Amino acid sequence: MYTIMLKAKLHMARVTHAVLNYEGSCAIDGELLDMAGIRENEQIQIYNVENGQRFTTYAIRGEEGSRMISVNGAAAHLANAGERVIICSYAHYETSELDDHKPSIVYLQEGNAISHTSNAIPIQFA
Repeated sequence: MYTIMLKAKLHMARVTHAVLNYEGSCAIDGELLDMAGIRENEQIQIYNVENGQRFTTYAIRGEEGSRMISVNGAAAHLANAGERVIICSYAHYETSELDDHKPSIVYLQEGNAISHTSNAIPIQFA
């Protein structure tokens, strides 16, 4: 049996571009892709923190060091430049892999600079 688990996450990225007249997808700075372990053409989920929109697209490699997050095509209607988003990828894992599985999480600050990384979501307290 397989379980779908969080594989990678870019937390609180700032959208730098929203380009309606583009084929589609989300261009992400190549350094951020590598840091998170998200592959080019991999399916991603984008969660818009500002308006609650959630949508699926795929990652394309953006210019290295540009800190770009460009939401393209029809998805440009769902996220505007300047809005904060969470970008996640998921993968199927065998039951035997679950105990050792740890996602790659990259926390971003203003300008999409890397704040820190982690491999666990903090426990939420009541």
